Amino acid sequence: MENILPLISYGHIDYGENKVQEAIDKWTEIKKDKSDLKIHMIGKLQTNKVKQAVKLFDYIHSLDSIKLAKKISLEQNRIQKDIKMFIQINIGNEIQKSGIEIEELNNFYNTCVNDLNLNIIGLMCLPPANIDPSVCFEKMENLAKEMSLKELSMGMSSDYLTAMKFKTSYLRIGSKIFGKRN
Repeated sequence: MENILPLISYGHIDYGENKVQEAIDKWTEIKKDKSDLKIHMIGKLQTNKVKQAVKLFDYIHSLDSIKLAKKISLEQNRIQKDIKMFIQINIGNEIQKSGIEIEELNNFYNTCVNDLNLNIIGLMCLPPANIDPSVCFEKMENLAKEMSLKELSMGMSSDYLTAMKFKTSYLRIGSKIFGKRN
């Protein structure tokens, strides 16, 4: 926490978190005093954590299933909050990773927007470690254009410079700034 306070004082407002409980512990009190801060859920969101997540987060970058979308929609409606969301794409078709398959993207997007009234602003991906990330980032840039989505959440500490070439909007570079997690 002591590493973040100087950044907040400097005026940085966007912060990503991987885990709901850690985010609640870290940001609940700070957000009371600094309402302009924007907290982003960038890790996998489990459906049993949706109620807590919707209350705290301003963005969710990991929308990856209809079940999760329905839960978020219900909770948002209940507390009258509009969260900006990214659909997570399984860009490398990896079995161990979450995300929507590209072939399912249009139907998923339409369900989220038209049936569940979710505020989908963009797409997110985590490219496979064993290939050139530019291949995935280019696919993502093209998908976003095709869908008229303006935002992309892609690029981490190891590949953020490449992601910037493909018009990413949000980078996840915590370990470059704060060092590796314990």
